[in-house]
Amino acid sequence: MSNPLLSEFNTPFGSVPFRSIIPGHFEPAIDAALAAGRAEVDAIISNSDAPTFENSVVALERAGKQLSVIGSVLFNLNHANTNEAIQEAARNVSPRLAQYSNDIWMNKQLFERVKIVYADRNKLAEGSAEQKLLDDTYKAFVRRGALLDGEKAERYRAVTEELSTLTLQFGENVLAETNDYKLHITDSADLDGLPATVKDAAAAKAAALKMDGWVFTLHFPSYMPFMKYSTRRNLREQLSKAYSSRGNNGNTHDNNELVKRISALRIEKANLLGYGTYADYVLEERMAGSKDRVMAFLDELLQASLPFAEQDVRDVAALAAADGVETLQRWDFAYYGEKLKTSRYNVNDEMTRPYFKLDDVERGVFDFAHRLFGLSFVRNEIIDVYHSDIKVFEVYDADGSFLSLLYLDYFPRPEKQGGAWMTSFKDQHFDGEIDVRPHISIVTNFTPASGDVPSLLTFNEVKTFLHEFGHALHGMLSRVRFESQSGTKVYRDFVELPSQILENWATEKEWLSNIAVHYITGEPIPNDMIDNIIAAELFQSGYATVRQLSFGYNDMAWHSLVAPVTGSVTLFEDDAMASTELFPKVDGSCVSTAFSHIFDGGYAAGYYGYKWAEVLDADAFELFRERGVFDKTTAAAFRKEILEKGGSDHPMNLYRRFRGAEPSVAPLLLRSGLLKG
Repeated sequence: MSNPLLSEFNTPFGSVPFRSIIPGHFEPAIDAALAAGRAEVDAIISNSDAPTFENSVVALERAGKQLSVIGSVLFNLNHANTNEAIQEAARNVSPRLAQYSNDIWMNKQLFERVKIVYADRNKLAEGSAEQKLLDDTYKAFVRRGALLDGEKAERYRAVTEELSTLTLQFGENVLAETNDYKLHITDSADLDGLPATVKDAAAAKAAALKMDGWVFTLHFPSYMPFMKYSTRRNLREQLSKAYSSRGNNGNTHDNNELVKRISALRIEKANLLGYGTYADYVLEERMAGSKDRVMAFLDELLQASLPFAEQDVRDVAALAAADGVETLQRWDFAYYGEKLKTSRYNVNDEMTRPYFKLDDVERGVFDFAHRLFGLSFVRNEIIDVYHSDIKVFEVYDADGSFLSLLYLDYFPRPEKQGGAWMTSFKDQHFDGEIDVRPHISIVTNFTPASGDVPSLLTFNEVKTFLHEFGHALHGMLSRVRFESQSGTKVYRDFVELPSQILENWATEKEWLSNIAVHYITGEPIPNDMIDNIIAAELFQSGYATVRQLSFGYNDMAWHSLVAPVTGSVTLFEDDAMASTELFPKVDGSCVSTAFSHIFDGGYAAGYYGYKWAEVLDADAFELFRERGVFDKTTAAAFRKEILEKGGSDHPMNLYRRFRGAEPSVAPLLLRSGLLKG
């Protein structure tokens, strides 16, 4: 049987032929693509012509494209629709891929050709994408071991190959821990306080598992409503402890030793390359630039937000005390916080949820893209998908030209990682004169339909949709020559700007009033409810800021180490997050053992980037406010200078060209209610 991964995809738009692919195809396809990639690299090295930008740097940029395509399919499936066979394939090929990468970046002959071209870099236009590619390629060799020799080179190879396996294992453990836990309720009295939609979903989950009663899980659409609405404090405590102890249960899925080992290997990798810490290594290629600047940034925001966060907790504690709760615990905060929010603003998720039918929100998001950028979306039901849940759309520009495929994967499944993300199966680039258009995917874990009730989103899920759609726009609107500079391939503390700026429209009446229609009556959302939603956006903003900062401090602590942690992971993170702690410590809880962003993702020494990008998005959105939130001129400038350019220039250059100046932190503090305007 032929392997579909080893030939051109003879499909609409060259889309991935998911129905023809089985897990057994991946390893032989990866091995064949590795061999092809090595042959392409060997051809560059053996080229008898003098090294030039085109025959060395661009040729290297284009080498291994088949490997990139196959890898994107495998690892995207491993996150969104995995099984034991896919996980095994991913585990088996990861060390081979790391070895292949090392063989390229540590190749002295290849580096010599690049160095010759780099010495004449002034021949390339100043500030051009070509010069940026040359600079990035040269730095990539240096930062990936090209200057290492002998034992150091061999040790670097061993470290990177081991890291590739361990980070994958970390993610598998988190998924297993999330899936393994079930809160099984058989007494209807234990459902007290839960909305009907939440109970219906839990009953459907139980039925799917062939269990009686109701089942709640650690997947967010199940977990969070229970924490917000259940009157059963003992059950909230049980669910909260299960969620906060993932990876920290001393079982086969325990991540404590993995956290310490990954951290230790990252220290060693940084040291081998001449850096004091892993954060020093990472931040050299970030807007922030250094550990000191990141810590000063986190400290500045903590100083501004902590008094507000402490007041937020006191307010909730007072309400809980009136209910007989002497000591406010983590499992009380969402429950009493929701009560306080409802009393202050007359709005909560269950009041707004009937107005946010997923199909209507989807149309509203598409209409948003049409109004701002002229885009249109056409459903394609013929293109292969990897699960029946997925929808595919063809995306067209205002002039009718094809821009992208967009895959939408909305709902939680046991074989799917938690959270929400944007990814791609093909990235935009130019192949000669041909503009190769991207295939982009949005993956979420939204509240699914239940019985006769369609998928109804919380307001936070609406914002999540906008957030991931912002990333998708970054990928779909990309217009660069080189694939390594395409779309979201930018500095990690810049990549959240296009996503976070879109969240601002969630609280703009002009947009919100057009998407929110009651799923039964067809009535538009009342104006006073919109006013309440907007007013409630500042509710507990101090607490939300400090919570986000706590993750940033934890991340920086792990990656600012100069020596491995040999003791308790929990005690280490307690110390790292002490300045942000607002609740009593709970035995067994641990953030690090389920912190996939930094131990199984791309945010190591970069989690601060979410807040960093909030500074950018708040400052950038001020321009839309000044000119009109649907001002086409401003949108065109944002598209041209930010969304289309990808990583073809330094992000601050891109931002200055859009905004006319560097960003100010004041709009973020003002928007968050942490600064008086």
